[in-house]
Amino acid sequence: MRILILACAVLSGFASAQEFKAGFAKRDITPQKPMPMWGYGARHDALSVGVRDPLYAKCIVFDAGDKKLAVVTMDIGRGPTAVMITAIREAVVENGVAYVLISGSHTHHGPVIELLDAPEKGQGKFQDAVDYTMHLQVTLIDVIKEAASATQPAKIGWGSAAVAMNRNRHDKTDPKPIDTEMSVVRVDGANGTPIALLVNYHAHPTRLPADDLRYSAEWPGEMMKNVESKFGAPCMFVQGAAGDLTTQSTEETKTLEAFGAAIAGEALKINETITTAVPVAPSIKGIDNEFSYPTRSDISSPASQKLLKGAFFPELVNAFMTEMGDKQIHPQLTSILLNGEIFWVGVSGEYFCSHSLHLKERAEGVKVIFQGYCNGHHMYFPTIEGASQGGYGADASVSWVPLGAGEDIMDQALINLYKMQEKF
Repeated sequence: MRILILACAVLSGFASAQEFKAGFAKRDITPQKPMPMWGYGARHDALSVGVRDPLYAKCIVFDAGDKKLAVVTMDIGRGPTAVMITAIREAVVENGVAYVLISGSHTHHGPVIELLDAPEKGQGKFQDAVDYTMHLQVTLIDVIKEAASATQPAKIGWGSAAVAMNRNRHDKTDPKPIDTEMSVVRVDGANGTPIALLVNYHAHPTRLPADDLRYSAEWPGEMMKNVESKFGAPCMFVQGAAGDLTTQSTEETKTLEAFGAAIAGEALKINETITTAVPVAPSIKGIDNEFSYPTRSDISSPASQKLLKGAFFPELVNAFMTEMGDKQIHPQLTSILLNGEIFWVGVSGEYFCSHSLHLKERAEGVKVIFQGYCNGHHMYFPTIEGASQGGYGADASVSWVPLGAGEDIMDQALINLYKMQEKF
């Protein structure tokens, strides 16, 4: 069922003489003009109306001497398109950046970035959105290059805890599977001055109503703002396996501001347990995989196209279908082993939480950071059990990969880990 069409691995060896470095950079990516918003199909092509809070792209580059890794987080709904990610990778190679993990927070109050400069795919009618996407690509290249040029000797540490601020919105079993782990990675300069704090959690940023047409970074934005004000250094949010998970609030945390402050408090508690250190054996090992699958149903058929264009809007559907010109869907997997200790897994879609839970159970001797909505977006990846239950996120209307694709890709991630650990 799966055809592995790209498996590019560049494995950097452990060299005790290598120095571990890190650098940070940030850009404001808030659109300056009204354009269609990403996330709620019911909006169709309604244009945005103002800004609730700014959107940012933040980048940290890790440097282990002979390889660099760029981790980029954006306050938008998804990772870059296939065209964008290819161009970005090619542009930053000259800066020594061998691997990129670029993801959206999955806010449903950011701009559409799929539209193309072509007739009936955005050109003219939605030209501002087309121009924004082209500018965003340049901005992402710039922020990676700036972070790569700003690297300094660094220390790293991490911690995690169960944080009961999310819930499973899909599963019909009892108890429902849920990944409540919040992971925090802190990077300091050699003198102990913080460079950045990365927070990894799993929950849809959908607390604002769909009829609010203002741009917003949603609860992750509120969380980062609160962390930064108290921690005194940049905070990045790495969205996880949130396909079937949303937020769980109380009477005290029912507003967006209160929820953001509360979840920031949990991240800061974890940060207090972290001690950073210079890695014993700095290294970056990575494997990029691209998969090719037939779609679960024929989404190119006239009937399916009519439904999709009614659920979203024609130009968006036409642009997305351009990426699937061969009537195949091409999910991405990027597996990174950082310093032999942190296993970073970037996937291009909305994975159900059991995927991250099972991978964490199986991955030996490493800290797993599961980064969803990364290096692309290929809709929902339910588990086989989730798909059998049906419902939004699990049926063929929004889960286009064939049954078992998520499990297949997680198996490949585990194989990649063991290859990088030289167990095979």
